[in-house]
Amino acid sequence: MSVLDSTLVTNYEASPPAMNDVANLHGVMRVAQSTVDVVASASDDNDVIHLAPIPSNATVPDIFIGSDTLGGSATLNVGIYTSAGVVVDEDLFATTVADAAALADVRHEASDINTVGKKMYELAGASVDPGGYYYISVTMAAAGGTQGDLSFIIHYVVS
Repeated sequence: MSVLDSTLVTNYEASPPAMNDVANLHGVMRVAQSTVDVVASASDDNDVIHLAPIPSNATVPDIFIGSDTLGGSATLNVGIYTSAGVVVDEDLFATTVADAAALADVRHEASDINTVGKKMYELAGASVDPGGYYYISVTMAAAGGTQGDLSFIIHYVVS
């Protein structure tokens, strides 16, 4: 029988113990959640809905998104924008998710499982933490054109 320890366990068992990143072990879970009334003119292809500002040093274990029928063939991408509204990766988390669905976790619909525990700035492709915030945003991937609600629950962890 083989036993393999995660880095968290290896650091804990080291003598002397090595510090783990607090965001990955014993961090503080925060939540950003709301419902957005998506007007018909904001549900067309390439329209952007910024959901929440998330600290650059936070990890994001899950992102739940759900919406009414937004019309046409509406689909959603979920990704990262800078706090200045500049796209970093519009479908980092999820690509062409169908509208008219109950809340579902889309955090790893498109992103690799090896991004678990990565901080927002790392997910955004930066090698050092610039400080500040990134937006988790929805970009419409196909035309909708109908008014409806879009709800989200984003859990994030800070030290």
